[in-house]
Amino acid sequence: MRVVIGEDSALFREGLARLLEDAGHQVVAKVADAPSMIRAVDAHVPDLAIVDVRMPPGLTDDGARAARRLRETHPGLGIVLLSQHVETQHSVELVSSGRFGYLLKDRVFDVDDFIDALRRVAAGGSALDPEVVSRLLSPLRAGDRLRRLTPREREVLALMAEGRTNLGIARRLWLTQRTIETHIASILAKLGLVAGEEDHRRVLAVITFLNHRSTPGTYEIPVD
Repeated sequence: MRVVIGEDSALFREGLARLLEDAGHQVVAKVADAPSMIRAVDAHVPDLAIVDVRMPPGLTDDGARAARRLRETHPGLGIVLLSQHVETQHSVELVSSGRFGYLLKDRVFDVDDFIDALRRVAAGGSALDPEVVSRLLSPLRAGDRLRRLTPREREVLALMAEGRTNLGIARRLWLTQRTIETHIASILAKLGLVAGEEDHRRVLAVITFLNHRSTPGTYEIPVD
């Protein structure tokens, strides 16, 4: 896997590069600002771009905006936003395009799981931290189609949004895989997604899940 890293913290950038190289991946560029990130991806055409949301020059959502631009110019690129906070204005569109992950730096507890998430995104899948999902989801608007779902179905859909398979969801919720399949069938039916390929309907369900939020914006993760 060939990777470009966009991160303005030198220590974090170098540490992440070493972690990836130790896992057998090739870091083709390491940059500290959003314009350099775009140029590096254009020059190297990697499999994956890891992007910090807040990068120079503006230190607001420059990284997220760069990621959105890269999605337009490199539709086959895997993109992982790796940040300390949740930005929603650009994230829903990126989720909708696939090959996308959003992980929170302070909630990466296992290196193997982290590397696996990166591989999954580079291969065309998704990887969303549960905290990201909850921040994008809440609060729901009145009349939302998702209100048709039971609490358990919404829990299953949240895990689908993380990129988990039926087996992975079953293990997380301590349910059988058959029970998860039943829940997912019910979710797809209640959302009106009753035709087409299974993978495509799952993506549409997740898009519905993430699109139904009140106001776009950036939410800070509270410090315990």
